[in-house]
Amino acid sequence: MKKNIKLVSILIINYNNAKYLERAIKSCLNQTYKNIEILIFDDKSEDNSREKILKYKLKKNIKYYFNKKSKKNIPALDAFNGYDHLFKKSKGKIISLLDSDDFFKKDKIARIVKLFDFKKDLLFVQNLPIEINKHYSKKKKNKNHFISYWPYLAPESCISFKREFYKEFTKVNFKYKNIFQNVWLGFRLGVFSYFVKKNFYCLNEHLTFYEALGQSGLYKKFNSLWFYRRLQSFNYIYNISKKNIIHKLNIDYILTLILSFITNIFNNKKNA
Repeated sequence: MKKNIKLVSILIINYNNAKYLERAIKSCLNQTYKNIEILIFDDKSEDNSREKILKYKLKKNIKYYFNKKSKKNIPALDAFNGYDHLFKKSKGKIISLLDSDDFFKKDKIARIVKLFDFKKDLLFVQNLPIEINKHYSKKKKNKNHFISYWPYLAPESCISFKREFYKEFTKVNFKYKNIFQNVWLGFRLGVFSYFVKKNFYCLNEHLTFYEALGQSGLYKKFNSLWFYRRLQSFNYIYNISKKNIIHKLNIDYILTLILSFITNIFNNKKNA
């Protein structure tokens, strides 16, 4: 392998996703771009994920870690801690995130490396996802949500960035990590790139298969927790951008605040 070819670190976090985990790992091993390292973090899975991971223990470019610390049992925060642990163990100049129930097209890493080589000043990029489940697959478009104030933010498995970007992000994000516990790492990274660094780029190519599982029940769209997380997301933007009041003077935030209040009252009456 030529020394001038950039090493790319693919970070995979897993919790009880043994069913899909190998598919994710194989999609990394089958990349056309070969100078990669694969790091896997298992967050105390209760299925046979450990067995699946250990099948690859002889692969030189795969490293794996099993969480030995206590979990917070807050999905967004636990995922954040897992990715952060892997980042500290990684060596790549470019980092790509991958949830264990998602997987990459075989040329994804090659396309990402080529983009970073072409746009020398680029720090952060997200590609577009192909949403899949048992019955269908559909390509997500690069567009805003129904009243979105922030840009379209793809799932974490669509995100790649340079090493120095994440180092700078952690310095700014550190004091907010445990305050906004329901805000996912992917959102935080996108917000930091878009509002703080002014270095946000969306690659209009579908390079990641995204399994729409996990939080769909807990954060079902327009339920009280969905609005609460959205409100936390707005407050995260407000704080990380040095409390610029303009982030609270838009219709998106005002509607979220009102509807969060209403759904919370309705939910309390329902559970009374």
